[in-house]
Amino acid sequence: MNITIQRNLDGAGDASVFIGRFFKELFSFPFEGKETVRQCFSIGYKSLPLVAITGFIMGLVLTIQSRPTLAEFGAESWLPGMVALSLIREIAPVITALICAGKISSGIGAELGSMKVTEQIDAMEVSGINPFKYLVVTRILATTLMVPLLVVFADGVGILGGFVGINIHSDVNMVRYASQVLESLDFIDIVPATIKTFFFGFFIGMIGCFKGYTAANGTESVGKAANAAVVVASLSIF
Repeated sequence: MNITIQRNLDGAGDASVFIGRFFKELFSFPFEGKETVRQCFSIGYKSLPLVAITGFIMGLVLTIQSRPTLAEFGAESWLPGMVALSLIREIAPVITALICAGKISSGIGAELGSMKVTEQIDAMEVSGINPFKYLVVTRILATTLMVPLLVVFADGVGILGGFVGINIHSDVNMVRYASQVLESLDFIDIVPATIKTFFFGFFIGMIGCFKGYTAANGTESVGKAANAAVVVASLSIF
């Protein structure tokens, strides 16, 4: 029991030092702009198909499942606004972040863990490159920037899926549907939901980098780093 507590405390201390080093390196020269852009492309653009499919299904299923209940009370006109609010406030940010935790955080953990095990990180240090800045800072910055954009994309695709779901049982034109969606949204609905996605992105990148960068020697640790990155990142979202 004491060993487990000690191990957890050591892990928390290492994570705190890791986060502190990130912020120190973030604002120091040189800035790895090209690598950050490359990571944004890899993390953001390459995740669009998966996020699009998931977002569309979320909106479609939410509409189909909610319509019968609202129809009993003659409140079908509330459906576009309800779908939009549900997606933007909670469903799209959480589900998209969980997808990113599974896809991105595990990938970062496995990639950095493999580089650590094969001593590529040590080789970068010997050649005069700051591996923490090049590998860690760029990836965390990319996830922090890209996850909010992926969530906004999922919101839009999910609302489109809701439009398709409504038109399965009734005929609603796009202009009317869009106006009902916009009427239901307010500043307080959009801004807090958007702000928290930056924290989701930061935690996803930070946890993936921490688990991979601090992986122990041995090929088995690569799988453990990827698995731990997914589990911890998913829990941090909740």
